[in-house]
Amino acid sequence: MNTQLNIQQQKNELYKRTVARRHRMILAGCVALLLLSLLISMNSGYAKLSPLDTLRTLFGGGTDKENLILFSFRLPRIVISMLIGGGLALSGCIIQSISRNGLADPGLLGINAGAGLMVILYVMFFGAQSFLSIFTLPFLSLIGAGVTAVLVYILAFKKGEGIAPMRLVLTGVAVQAGISALTTLLVVKLDDTQFDFVATWQAGSIWGSNWNYVLALLPWLLLLIPYVMMKSRVLDVLNLGEDEACGLGVAVEQERRKLLAAAVALAASSVAVSGSISFVGLIAPHLARRLVGPKHSILLPACVLVGGVLVAVADTIARVIVQPAEIPTGIVVAVIGAPYFLYLLAKSKTA
Repeated sequence: MNTQLNIQQQKNELYKRTVARRHRMILAGCVALLLLSLLISMNSGYAKLSPLDTLRTLFGGGTDKENLILFSFRLPRIVISMLIGGGLALSGCIIQSISRNGLADPGLLGINAGAGLMVILYVMFFGAQSFLSIFTLPFLSLIGAGVTAVLVYILAFKKGEGIAPMRLVLTGVAVQAGISALTTLLVVKLDDTQFDFVATWQAGSIWGSNWNYVLALLPWLLLLIPYVMMKSRVLDVLNLGEDEACGLGVAVEQERRKLLAAAVALAASSVAVSGSISFVGLIAPHLARRLVGPKHSILLPACVLVGGVLVAVADTIARVIVQPAEIPTGIVVAVIGAPYFLYLLAKSKTA
């Protein structure tokens, strides 16, 4: 009997090591894809730079023109697109986990719309190009997104039942529609310069493409990503359901509020810089979950990497597909994300 038990334990340990090795290989592959997308994006654009020119410029041997193209225009935008993708993907993963709804994401729940409303109000009163806007917009977006999240949470919550997954999505869609209607009314009152900025923002163009915006966005991610990673076990337990989580000693509502606040902050800070980019928080967690499974200690970093690759590739396509002009990154992501959302919706109905 003891011999059989030892053999079974050895098999379990071997299986765990095999799975851990596979997960490490997948994460390494995601990092490689992220670096590959970085290299391709640096060599893509209306102003031509060969791979050799790019490498030479990176190591300090470029001309003034090459330095300007690479360090002032392309690299900041590439870094921002990766940060935005990671932030939105992580936010979507948190929301899907705490709601136990695979169709939830910051855009569908109206969080992006709430953040966008505050951005538009700021533009109306102060303009978009002031230096202070770089650092104040993330805070204002957080206020708008936070109020929206609280409203959706209250409306979707039912005493004795908690938050039903489908009710959460439907409530978010309804709130988003109301905020969008209010946004449309405000847009009518904008002058031409303000209207151009808001139209670009709503289409999901990465408008803040310089190093100041990287500095404005990076602290949010550096604070929130480690916090969420520390909560990976809590997210695993919340996935089991409220009764099971309570039985395991988790303060469900308290933890859910903390994690929702982190998700809102991640989405709001990203949206403040990127504009309204939808579907990243929906697609990236699903792709990451297919790659590494549901365990959050490995799922969360996979989401960050997959989201970064997704937005970086979409932004590269947006810059090169109609040269010398460019289309907003959000449109490219929507072209990819809308069919995938319909597929998930059809799958959930048949399940």
